[in-house]
Amino acid sequence: MAEIHLDCKANRKRILIICQIKKQWLSTTQGTRHPSGSRLPASCGGLTFDEKDLKNMKKAPLPENEAERLKVLHSYNILDTLPELSFDDITRLASQISGTPIALISLVDSERQWFKSKFGLSATETPRNISFCAHAILEKDVLVVPDTLEDARFFDNPLVTGEEKIRFYAGSPLVTAKGAALGTLCVIDQTPRSLNELQVESLRALARQVMNQLELRMYIEEQEQLKSDLVAYQKILEEANSRLETASLSDDVSGFHNTRFLHSFLERFLEPAQHEERELSLVFFDMDNFKNVVDTHGHLVGTEVLREIAQAVYQQLGPEDRIVRYGGDEYVIILPGQGKDVAHIKAKQMCLGIRNTIFMQGKGLNLKLTASFGLATYPDDASDMHHLLAEADKCLFTSKENGKNRLTVK
Repeated sequence: MAEIHLDCKANRKRILIICQIKKQWLSTTQGTRHPSGSRLPASCGGLTFDEKDLKNMKKAPLPENEAERLKVLHSYNILDTLPELSFDDITRLASQISGTPIALISLVDSERQWFKSKFGLSATETPRNISFCAHAILEKDVLVVPDTLEDARFFDNPLVTGEEKIRFYAGSPLVTAKGAALGTLCVIDQTPRSLNELQVESLRALARQVMNQLELRMYIEEQEQLKSDLVAYQKILEEANSRLETASLSDDVSGFHNTRFLHSFLERFLEPAQHEERELSLVFFDMDNFKNVVDTHGHLVGTEVLREIAQAVYQQLGPEDRIVRYGGDEYVIILPGQGKDVAHIKAKQMCLGIRNTIFMQGKGLNLKLTASFGLATYPDDASDMHHLLAEADKCLFTSKENGKNRLTVK
């Protein structure tokens, strides 16, 4: 198929044209801005024209709805996108049906017409002021120009008088459901000709298919954006739920876990399908004579002391261990996967950790405290969660009865 291009090497006159083009380009590199914001040289899509040559040419008036039309065009996010087979198939078919060497899907922007698909043409765009399609979007139906030299709108157009030598044009407007003409599906030849009714109707039908593809493309893009938004929203929701769950399982006083977490953890860990060959130890401890601290220094200091106690015990634990404030000044330490021997050693370390810590030093109180401990292990001492809790609590009670500040092991 023939391609339109500028051949400026044939003779001296054409060499002069190259010089003029280069001079014009150098003088206009600070020229027009594209709607995207980038600056363009005077040449556009490989075609350059002196404004003097356009002075008397009949330019297409702007559509009455030009501002809205451009807004709709830009909403399709189609300009300056890569070629797509679904559009290229249409221009190829249009060329074959009409018997023309060139077929284009042209979108008319504010200062240019840009080709989403082109068959038989190397240029990617041309200035709007010389565009045939700028005239075609004003029409209600297919614009057919059998011979451009006999048409007052085009006889002196540079695309007609220049190297391109366009002599035939037919363009079917690409119209949205609300009546905005975005551009055309057009066919072009360098020889005067006409289209029969079947060819004209086929051009209309193919133009409708272009619009269908544009709508489909926009729909897919919107769905992808919705999917992306949904994923982002889901992530936000999951994070919010995670924060809520953490808050519901956290103890405000100690900063660690509460009894809701304790029961939930034990239920999951001790499920029949989960706990085969697995051990778990519970260490209960209760502060000795803690009521004296509260009576002497008040509830606010008592709360701070409970927090420092939890931190002191936390220093003795491994990454899988958990601290639970069971209520008042009583705590439960969960030691998953640990039998009685290991748990016994850790419980002693906790006991010493509390005994050797001076609490509320920052407030100048320098409190010395002790705690009583009880230890029970699953499955050695209990067969289920409730039995295990009860056994560990009994051991704690025994430590209290036997003088406090000690550890009792089941």
